[in-house]
Amino acid sequence: MQTTVAVVNGPGQDFTLEQVEVDGPRADEVLVRVVATGLCHTDVTMASMLPAEMYPHVFGHEGAGVVEAVGDRVAGIEVGDHVVMSFRSCRECVRCREGLVGYCDSSLLLNYMGMRADGSTAYSRESGPVFSNFFGQSSFSRHAIAYADNCVVVDRSLDLTRVAPYGCGFQTGAGTVLNVLQPRPEDSLVVYGVGAVGLAALAAASSLGVTTVVAVDLMDSRLERAAALGATVVNPATLAAQGDGPTVVDRVKELTGGGATYAIDTTAVPAVVKQAQQSLGVRGELVVLGLGAEEYQLDAIDMLQNGKVVKGSVEGDSDPQEMVPRLIAMHAAGQLPVDEWIRTYPFEEIGTAVADLHDGTVVKAVLTW
Repeated sequence: MQTTVAVVNGPGQDFTLEQVEVDGPRADEVLVRVVATGLCHTDVTMASMLPAEMYPHVFGHEGAGVVEAVGDRVAGIEVGDHVVMSFRSCRECVRCREGLVGYCDSSLLLNYMGMRADGSTAYSRESGPVFSNFFGQSSFSRHAIAYADNCVVVDRSLDLTRVAPYGCGFQTGAGTVLNVLQPRPEDSLVVYGVGAVGLAALAAASSLGVTTVVAVDLMDSRLERAAALGATVVNPATLAAQGDGPTVVDRVKELTGGGATYAIDTTAVPAVVKQAQQSLGVRGELVVLGLGAEEYQLDAIDMLQNGKVVKGSVEGDSDPQEMVPRLIAMHAAGQLPVDEWIRTYPFEEIGTAVADLHDGTVVKAVLTW
């Protein structure tokens, strides 16, 4: 069958809509008619950083849609089911069996290489194969080939344009708080960069009753949303304009009684990561989530003398089969106000959505067919 995809034909090129042939679904695959796909910074970053030989490429990894066909070996999913698509995992290696599916031994092959395990691609055109299988879905497409391990069946009454981002961005932010840090009410949390991931982290902290929460961002519009979630806000540009006034580190330490218990960075800006580390209290913990920087420079003396921890997390250490339903329940309870963060765009306006994401006009862009 033919379908329409938003394809990137070379490193750093724009997304363009083209027709491709869809191969599948095979025995272990699921064919999903995509209704909506969240636009994530990872899609935009990966679209410019892959080697030239990995193009043309179809990205998209926050898809949601309706199942149209199911392979013979697929269990638990039926034609007509509504699904949220997330990242893939083998469910068989040691880490997967321990519940750490984000660290699956086969994660690179299943999510990032742009092809099936046998080297084939789900999409092709007259000029040849089109790289696909991004996060096991490549859902910048009217139809996506996915798998039982990365499809989460959801209630058919749910608005798929609202739940699509649960597959990555919202689950990463919320999961980092709920699964990785697990703060107590008396702890403090600082989030650097309050886009979609950062706001989800703040919402999760609020759901746990954390009373001291700080949001750091350069955009006042995002800080307003963070404040609505109960965060005290810090704009580094405002502090810098004060001349000899307090630095970001000074201000965060003041707000957290000498240093934060926990911090999350979503910016991937090396200078911000260093500030986040320095703003921690004794034995504080920083989780870095942003994609883009190749290296971070940390304050070694501060880390050694104060027992601080800096680490990463894949998808907030979440298992989508557990986290997506949990996020849906949080939204139903009024703890995850994603409706206020999402703006929908028709796929024909994907270029506008990318531009709005870059300049902060939108917190979470969701593309629809």
